[in-house]
Amino acid sequence: MSAATPARVVVDSRAVLATHARSFRLASLFLPRTCADEAAITYAFCRLADDLADEAPTRAQAVADLTHLRAELEGKAPARPIVAAYLDVAHRRRVPTAAAAELLHGLESDLGTVRLADDRALYRYAYRVAGTVGLMMSGVIGVTDPAARAPAVDLGIAMQLTNICRDVLEDAQRDRVYIPASRLAAVGLTPDDLLDTGFVRSRAGRASLSRVVADLLDVAEAAYTRAWHGMHYIPARPRLAILVAGTLYRDIGRRLVRVHGADPMHGRTIVSGLGRLRGVVQGLLTAAHPISWRGPHTGPASSPVHVHLQGLGGAPA
Repeated sequence: MSAATPARVVVDSRAVLATHARSFRLASLFLPRTCADEAAITYAFCRLADDLADEAPTRAQAVADLTHLRAELEGKAPARPIVAAYLDVAHRRRVPTAAAAELLHGLESDLGTVRLADDRALYRYAYRVAGTVGLMMSGVIGVTDPAARAPAVDLGIAMQLTNICRDVLEDAQRDRVYIPASRLAAVGLTPDDLLDTGFVRSRAGRASLSRVVADLLDVAEAAYTRAWHGMHYIPARPRLAILVAGTLYRDIGRRLVRVHGADPMHGRTIVSGLGRLRGVVQGLLTAAHPISWRGPHTGPASSPVHVHLQGLGGAPA
């Protein structure tokens, strides 16, 4: 941690992490202290950006707030303490400058009505709002090999796909449909069907939606696996934290399938405290048995996700 970082920023960042990200907070306990504080600062910066987009009273205000945040990142406006702290971390850890810029683009695309046409739109969105965070955190935990960028992005995208599948009902209530229209059309549904308050009473509709969600969770599972095969790039102790965080998130999708038949319209799937404990134990066991994660990462060229990310700042070539 830089000596120039105010202690208050570190304390506040830890509080943000503890309040808004239980899985990440639990995983961060396995990080070295300095690394954990830098991860908290990075998370708090991302949370600030997310809150500026989600909590503004109007779309115009959200756009203005994100534009000002971009100016702070580019040095065109005085940086508030958390932004200055993040910029310090990013500089010292060699985090791609394009990562934060793409994150803001993703958050801007969330403002107002959201409809995604196809898989390309979905994966590019997931990269912007989560794959970029994978890049940021990769730098924070001391990963330096450029080959590690692809699995870091895979883990971020896998987590975002898990979020999207879990939160279909909540997102629809905010006029946001992240399930691609092309996938819905393949089972006879449209994005507007998910906005219909009566849809939760349609057994046939929910069964069709569940098939789509199950398929997307399969995509997420493959991305988690590719991320696992890149774990050897991460130093030993931070690797343990990332495996725990990834396992906890992966379990959300698996529980959605196992307990609810991949039907997201029942409400938000939550992993209990006992379930999170099991996730921690599983992460520890995985870390202790390299044969379960060490292997060749297939690389972006052969990934059905990465082929759609060409041209996005910071994305693996």
